[in-house]
Amino acid sequence: MAGTQTPHKARVVILKTGSTYPQIRDQFGDFDVWFARALSSHLELTIADVTQAPPPGQPGDWQGIVITGSPAMVSERAAWSETTAAWVRQAVEAGVPLLGVCYGHQLLAHALGGKVDYHPDGRETGTQSVTLFDSAQHDPLFSQLPKQFPAQLTHKQSVIELPPGAVLLGRSTFEPHQAFRVGKNAWGVQFHPEFDEQIMKAYLEVQYPDLESEGLDANALLSSVQPAPEASQLLRLFADWVINQQH
Repeated sequence: MAGTQTPHKARVVILKTGSTYPQIRDQFGDFDVWFARALSSHLELTIADVTQAPPPGQPGDWQGIVITGSPAMVSERAAWSETTAAWVRQAVEAGVPLLGVCYGHQLLAHALGGKVDYHPDGRETGTQSVTLFDSAQHDPLFSQLPKQFPAQLTHKQSVIELPPGAVLLGRSTFEPHQAFRVGKNAWGVQFHPEFDEQIMKAYLEVQYPDLESEGLDANALLSSVQPAPEASQLLRLFADWVINQQH
């Protein structure tokens, strides 16, 4: 009697572009843990810290790529970041499904000719509302999300100009470029689908003195944190997209 073959899992690399605050890492784990928890168990995940070594192999060696957030700034153009940007550009050209989050979103835009810099109005943080454009109705991932949904956010830099040919998918009141797609397989999102409300509150607590000095109401931001299940669903939708591309 023939043995049952184990289904082949799609290979996805998580490009880790930094670490969270030590006190948050001690309590909740690091960026890669949050992504791995939220992505499908039907993926074979590899974590690659690109601040320590270049991305592993060629982009085409992977069935999917996820790029995390970072305390670094894309505009600083650190050597590791520029090396990763070049690899990301090759990944997009090769048509490998890719999702960049926060720093990853900005790095994707930068790699493809967009402009990244500090947002002229400062920091966006806390649970904020993301509104999708009509273009999202035809998007493989965002067409499955409601037109408006809460999302966890924390960033100082933004995609100031989208790369050529990018499709803008969503915005917030503060940030005009919350989500975009390039080609059929590459997405960038400024918001954090890997955050839950506990992690968002922990960020606001660490940021509290800075928020107050920047003229933001830290208490109001903390009290307005809420779950963001639709935003978090994006990671599962991306995982499903990766898996379905293999069939």
